[in-house]
Amino acid sequence: MSVSRYEFTKKLETGNAIIDKEHRELFQAVNKLLEACSEGKGRASMDETINFLNNYVNQHFSHEEQLQKQSGYPGIAAHKTFHEKYKKTLKEITSRISVSGSTISELGKLNGHISVLISHISTEDKRLGTFLNQA
Repeated sequence: MSVSRYEFTKKLETGNAIIDKEHRELFQAVNKLLEACSEGKGRASMDETINFLNNYVNQHFSHEEQLQKQSGYPGIAAHKTFHEKYKKTLKEITSRISVSGSTISELGKLNGHISVLISHISTEDKRLGTFLNQA
């Protein structure tokens, strides 16, 4: 089963060096998990990648929220709500992959969830980046 890779394009840049660097690394983590799924890697390798991805998402969202708090970003409440829901759903999807393997159905859900993140980056995070650059 072949998988498409996610690319962090110029279009997704927020203009904030920290956020953009972490988004790039987030895409690398997602791609690593998708590759592990498509190559039918063993559970130990998958779990390591899954743990890394979930931890990285938590860490990145926490950094974004710190930047929002420090800068007095007006959209912080909605942004934090999105982050909480996103982390919960990601954990659910990846734990099912960990238990039952990378089925077509679970990979579809993971890809759909990554698309939600890309949409969030291209709208909300860009808005945040603009705000931070003006602050």
